[in-house]
Amino acid sequence: MTVLTAALVAVLYGTGVYMILQRALTKIVLGIALLSHGANLLLLIVGGRSGVAPFIGSFSPDDTVADPLPQALALTAIVIAFAMTAFLLALAFRSWQLTHDDRVEDDLEDRRLSQMDRIRRRRRRRSEDPAAEVAER
Repeated sequence: MTVLTAALVAVLYGTGVYMILQRALTKIVLGIALLSHGANLLLLIVGGRSGVAPFIGSFSPDDTVADPLPQALALTAIVIAFAMTAFLLALAFRSWQLTHDDRVEDDLEDRRLSQMDRIRRRRRRRSEDPAAEVAER
């Protein structure tokens, strides 16, 4: 059973990362949601089997005690994932209101910086290889 849930976590992570790398904002939001579900499932797996509450009641030495830390981390992850999803949905809605499109566009400044970086690399290669510089003359 543990192998099955670990495989499910891997599928959720893989699908979430794939969807985050897409251009559509709805796919990005759904990818973040899948990643958060995978993290919650992973925390539940790490928590192990259920047991007796550690501070309430009496228990015998044979009883296993539940670890409260994974439960606290899972609750915190759920709250953070809910807040992030709400924020990303608000951003996606605002973007749709402004552009009437769901796709993320390329940034012109990023294109310009990428082109400048390519030019710098070419110049650096030419300066490092004197034979190539002589051949160009």
